[in-house]
Amino acid sequence: MINPKDLKTIGYTAFSYHGNQALFRISRGVPIIQALHHASDLLHISKLLASDAAMVRDSDRHAWASHFLQDMSKAIIDDVAKVLDAPCNNVT
Repeated sequence: MINPKDLKTIGYTAFSYHGNQALFRISRGVPIIQALHHASDLLHISKLLASDAAMVRDSDRHAWASHFLQDMSKAIIDDVAKVLDAPCNNVT
């Protein structure tokens, strides 16, 4: 059985597309617990920016910043999910 603490990102997940081409990709080899902590931090900041965007006029920059942070967070979580879902990873 594999210990979840030993699992690392696989780097397959891309984000921020321009047409059909990804501009960025999750890095391979990051421990998944660190990746999830980072995703949590990005989502927290995104939530604060979205709240500001909802309350303040002319705050498009807040909404766009929130959008991009959510895109990055989703890519991290999707990459981690691919690791956890891999048939070779029978996580204990």
